Amino acid sequence: MRILHHIPLSPFSRKVRLVLSEKRLPFELKVEKVWERRPDYLDLNPAGTVPMLVEENGLSIPDSGVICEYLEEAYPDTPLMGRTLAERVEVRRLTAWFDGKFYHEVTRNLLGEKYMKRLIGRGNPDATALRAGYANIRYHLDYIGWLAETRKWLAGPSLSLADFAAAAQLSSLDYIGDLDWTLNAPTKDWYARVKSRPCFRALLNDRVTGINPPDHYGDLDF
Repeated sequence: MRILHHIPLSPFSRKVRLVLSEKRLPFELKVEKVWERRPDYLDLNPAGTVPMLVEENGLSIPDSGVICEYLEEAYPDTPLMGRTLAERVEVRRLTAWFDGKFYHEVTRNLLGEKYMKRLIGRGNPDATALRAGYANIRYHLDYIGWLAETRKWLAGPSLSLADFAAAAQLSSLDYIGDLDWTLNAPTKDWYARVKSRPCFRALLNDRVTGINPPDHYGDLDF
């Protein structure tokens, strides 16, 4: 059985979980406390980060971007990168947007300060970072809403890795109650479509010790 080393609320781990499930690839989850820097784990992944996928043949694949590209090449029956060159460019552009810009401007400032800091024992949340995260999220929700209104899926006519990259970030924030879904109706409608897919069920059943998600978190109709 392939194993995915992860942290439950890590948006990058969640992105890989969604891709694996959408491609109907069975896997086991193993929580990796990366701050402990276990020597056995560092032997597999010297960067000491999650997610990391270990295939049944022993191949170790680090980094969510590398993992998703690998899965697309190794298991192409359920394509998630677009069908034309232009579509693939747009999928990659938006995936980079959510993995990079959205994460650094929103998720790191909210989830990182409110959850990860406590998890690894690095003190209280920084108020400046929290204010920045709450301010930035409005702009990003508006952008997602614009994409959702002008396209069938975020990157174009087909469900893609871009949708899962965005949904992974939002689901992590939604779990800690940091999303106001009244801010943008098209974004909410798009997210409802994504989280209604079978691949999302395991994420909606996740529970983290010490944090209870809002009632709507697992509700497919909000």
